[in-house]
Amino acid sequence: MAGKIVQVKHTTFESGKTNIAVPITGKISTDIISQVKQALNHHPDVIEWRIDYDRDVLDHENYLDTVDHIQSLIGNTPLLTTFRTAHEGGVSSLEDAEYFSTYRWLLENRLTDMLDIELNRNKATVDFLINLAHHQNIPVILSNHDFQSTPDETEIISKLKRMQERNADIGKIAVMPHTSKDVLTLLNATEKANRELEIPIITMSMGNLGKVSRVTGPLFGSTLSFATVAEASAPGQLTVEAVRKGMATLN
Repeated sequence: MAGKIVQVKHTTFESGKTNIAVPITGKISTDIISQVKQALNHHPDVIEWRIDYDRDVLDHENYLDTVDHIQSLIGNTPLLTTFRTAHEGGVSSLEDAEYFSTYRWLLENRLTDMLDIELNRNKATVDFLINLAHHQNIPVILSNHDFQSTPDETEIISKLKRMQERNADIGKIAVMPHTSKDVLTLLNATEKANRELEIPIITMSMGNLGKVSRVTGPLFGSTLSFATVAEASAPGQLTVEAVRKGMATLN
């Protein structure tokens, strides 16, 4: 069982408890703010700003205006900032240098409460960003997304352990199932990793087949489920209400 608890504002990440995050996928500032307001009506535990959707993500002045507005709205709800690259299912691409400079700027200016960093980026870049985030007291979710397949149980657990070894505060892995057995593989790996690791974990099986994994977090050990009130940011995402109802039914 994961022994570490990660506290971000009023949200606690720990084994046995699954929080709900709503991704914000607006392309311009007005749409982003509108989505945040809509999301807050559903009382999520986390707001995830998917900045790979933002057309002006590299415009620092516009970014500062937008993030200030977001923070003024969300209060004690944590802001998780994510640039999901196209290679891992995002809508935009950044070379390592741009990815590094964008995240470094965010961290140096404390523009987020949590940061998602992709495990498979340049190792030196990732290690630097993790160290900088911790220096700024910003928790890091180290993540890996496989939109093609579901690795075997051993590989899933190995990746989560590698995230722990790289000093992630939380490890995240998402996989694509092709059979119901693939979904069971992800759930089995989650349960085992939850017992063996000392950090909270986030896991999901994507697509229609994997929907069940989005409501079984409290049973198997995933501490965050991503749910939508507008545009889904990944295949198989359910609405906030559906996730809450599903988790309540199982518990």
